[in-house]
Amino acid sequence: MDETTYHRAVLVEEIMELLACKSGDTVIDGTLGSGGHAKRILDATAPGGRLIGIDRDPEARSAAIENLKEYGDRLLISDSRHEELTQVMNSFEVPSVDGFLLDLGISSRHVDSAERGFSFRQDGPLDMRMDPSSELTAADVLNDYSEEELSRTFLEWGEERWAKRISQFVVERRGKTPYESTEQLVETVKAAIPAGARRAAGGHPARRVFQALRIEVNDEIVGLADTVRAATDALNTGGRGAIISYHSLEDRVVKWTLRELKQDQKVAIITKRPIRPSEEEVEGNSRARSALLRVWEKVS
Repeated sequence: MDETTYHRAVLVEEIMELLACKSGDTVIDGTLGSGGHAKRILDATAPGGRLIGIDRDPEARSAAIENLKEYGDRLLISDSRHEELTQVMNSFEVPSVDGFLLDLGISSRHVDSAERGFSFRQDGPLDMRMDPSSELTAADVLNDYSEEELSRTFLEWGEERWAKRISQFVVERRGKTPYESTEQLVETVKAAIPAGARRAAGGHPARRVFQALRIEVNDEIVGLADTVRAATDALNTGGRGAIISYHSLEDRVVKWTLRELKQDQKVAIITKRPIRPSEEEVEGNSRARSALLRVWEKVS
């Protein structure tokens, strides 16, 4: 598998060690992507193991089918959301699994494809849909949400301190020209945030707004706690789950849900603190920098 053609999997060695997959195991990869993690899991569970890969992005599924074709019917793929993992298991007649993985990061394919609209560094249409058949786009949010709804979106999902001011600038601009491109949005954010604040914050000024829009368009946070609970229910006793988050909103949901499950004596938390990529991995893949890995084991 050529790593130049697909999203480079993050924290692979740490995941393989902590998931402790063995021959014959059945594992769910709730964010299959191009199959970077899945390949290692399929190798570790040979000869009789299976992997259920879930991904709503048709481009990702096509890439995974090509990259993992050597594994034949040991790979089962569903075009669902990870929140629907119970239904997916039922459809494949799989009553329980030995491992579960969720990598919540946006793939390099999304960021590098200007036409998908995820990148604030390349001009493209304001789309941001993981599933192209979904109705809501980033342009819809910017052009149709009220100023209050925009401010809530930028603050809640992007933790953007200038949310109110940016939403004011968005509403003012769309009154003259509807939003169609990522470049238009970047220009608005730069105009809304004072130059001194932009310099002090560092990084790209539109990063948090783009994150907020992506989460809103794809409804990424709302079902995450339910996914953690459903994955735990699906695990056999002694089975392990792993989730990689990339910002504090996701990690907070995972952390608190696992704490609740621990209090209910359903899980043991393997990672007392989230595991971060090594300096060596970050040097080779800068997009791994913000990754946070949490792992748990089902005990009852």
